[in-house]
Amino acid sequence: MKYYLIVGEASGDLHASHLMSALQAEDPQAEFRFFGGDLMAAVGGTLVKHYKELAYMGFIPVLLHLRTIFANMKRCKEDIVAWQPDVLILVDYPGFNLNIAKFIHARTQIPVFYYISPKIWAWKEYRIKNIKRDIDELFSILPFEVEFFEGKHRYPIHYVGNPTMDEVMAFQAACSETPDEFRLANGLSSKPIIALLAGSRKQEIKDNLPDMIRAAASFPDYQLVLAGAPGISPEYYKEYVGNSDVKIIFNRTYPLLRHAEAALVTSGTATLETALFRVPQAVCYHTPIGKVIAFLKRHVLKVKYISLVNLIADREVVKELVADTMTVEQVRAELRCILYDGEYRRQMLSGYDYMASRLGEAGAPGRAAKEMVALLEKSFKK
Repeated sequence: MKYYLIVGEASGDLHASHLMSALQAEDPQAEFRFFGGDLMAAVGGTLVKHYKELAYMGFIPVLLHLRTIFANMKRCKEDIVAWQPDVLILVDYPGFNLNIAKFIHARTQIPVFYYISPKIWAWKEYRIKNIKRDIDELFSILPFEVEFFEGKHRYPIHYVGNPTMDEVMAFQAACSETPDEFRLANGLSSKPIIALLAGSRKQEIKDNLPDMIRAAASFPDYQLVLAGAPGISPEYYKEYVGNSDVKIIFNRTYPLLRHAEAALVTSGTATLETALFRVPQAVCYHTPIGKVIAFLKRHVLKVKYISLVNLIADREVVKELVADTMTVEQVRAELRCILYDGEYRRQMLSGYDYMASRLGEAGAPGRAAKEMVALLEKSFKK
């Protein structure tokens, strides 16, 4: 069968690449065409457009690139119709993907599957109407989404488990690198490591990294190591690192987390990855208009937390320093607790264990692929 996939960022590229491999195992004749990234290209198929040309975040960047965004949408729609896949698989990235779904549903008979459902439980819940209208099958990777979609909105979904658990477990099983080998390979000292994960988009890095560095630099017995995001140049990081004693390591986030003593992390999948590596963390998410965002968080957002760790556990496992509470002083205070308060660390690690138990067993890409192929084969028999 022919599978067309669309992702809009690095995490989507990672998850989609594993889904593609699982689809190949279920369907040896699988053909792929996609808006995606290097990891998907490594699996096989045709890369039409790289996600780096799609990822714009924030009102101003989106406004400045509207012409490019609309051109990419037009190209994508035309390419899907021309190729006539057996299924369109959308991966997260709802602003772009729901627009594509609306067009494909209205103009074609191509079934639309959504893998890693849009997080409308936090923001823009009205999009449930679009999902019910335009999405044929929704595949969730977060356990609490079942009650939201099926209980609240009467929309049946497939919970397949969380692929991040698979990715972390596979890495841990395959990696034999010792702490000394990791330090030697990356030019690090013997000091314990504070990992900095400042996001995958330029705006996130600009808003978060300087204060993260200022807070972590208060602990001279530790060395600061920044996880370089795919698609972000060393030169861009240097604008915000400056003369600080921070080592930047690219394409080694998992090895970094494996050997880190603590981490400062922006919200997103990185918070979940950090927890699965059992690294105590503080979630840091600064915005230029902190008080406005704080108001929105209290009165507009539908959830109590912004980090996946806390959302999955349904309780505060890690401290979230967001908007007006994301200050150097507060980050420094939280980091001090993480590094030096043994009971505080123990409670956080216990919370990680509880969160992991709620995710369920590994094997998400395989379960998703099996269900997708079965659904498609069933539709062909009708």
